[in-house]
Amino acid sequence: MNLIVGATGTLGTEICRLLISAGKPVRGLVRPTSNGDKVAMLDALGVNLVLGDLKDRKSLDTACRGARAIISTASSTFSRQEGDSIQSVDLQGQLSLLEAAKAAGVAHFVLVSFASVEDEFPLQTAKRTVEEHLKASGMTYTILQPTAFMEVWLSPALGFDFANAKAQLFGTGENKLSWISYTDVARFASASLDNPRSRNAVLKLGGPEALSPREVARIFEEVGGRKFDVQCVPEASLRKQKQEATDPFEQSFAALMLYCAHGDVIDMHETVRWFPGELRSVRDYARTVTAG
Repeated sequence: MNLIVGATGTLGTEICRLLISAGKPVRGLVRPTSNGDKVAMLDALGVNLVLGDLKDRKSLDTACRGARAIISTASSTFSRQEGDSIQSVDLQGQLSLLEAAKAAGVAHFVLVSFASVEDEFPLQTAKRTVEEHLKASGMTYTILQPTAFMEVWLSPALGFDFANAKAQLFGTGENKLSWISYTDVARFASASLDNPRSRNAVLKLGGPEALSPREVARIFEEVGGRKFDVQCVPEASLRKQKQEATDPFEQSFAALMLYCAHGDVIDMHETVRWFPGELRSVRDYARTVTAG
């Protein structure tokens, strides 16, 4: 049995779909307060649902019982509910999950984290702490460190308003970043369960090409046939926002915007040799979201 923690999230649901399609048994951890439509979608896929919460260690013991492998995508950043915080979910919740997994005899633990960022901030501190505990756990581990998800960072929610041909770029918009699709991260996560290359490994993940935000905007202009109104948020403003933020979420978000401003190029040639498959490009994404 493969336990997916964060199953109702976009990434977690895609991982469940891939594993079910491959004929692998899947158990999905869902909270009593999870979105009913998302839970129903997992049920329709054939996921064995189990109620639990990263803040409830007893429920984690139950969820881990009989599991051969765990893939954890859970984070407080996008689906925050009452009592959720970086401390309670991304740090202590994940550490509790590691303890429950080890106690249950889980053989393989796959953790979806994110790429290293130069500046320190609460979310990164939590992720790196969990990563180190996982490495020392004695379980076979796979740590996935993807760059920026194009479906998140190139979306209207974060200022890339392709529907209205407007784009807010961080920094100068000139630094290249290996944008990745959540669908590819899901593929790497599911494939990690059986790929020997993933055993006790940290895999840095990016997309098929590194593009600056300005190049991304030009791709959307070409695909959509409209000129974009591009505005830049100076790096000094982002750094000031991070320094003045008192909320851990705000500090972390500002640091991640700085990460996007600085760019991050990942060479995927070697990784793709071990995990065959075509990576989704920014142009593919642009075609999808501007269609119709």
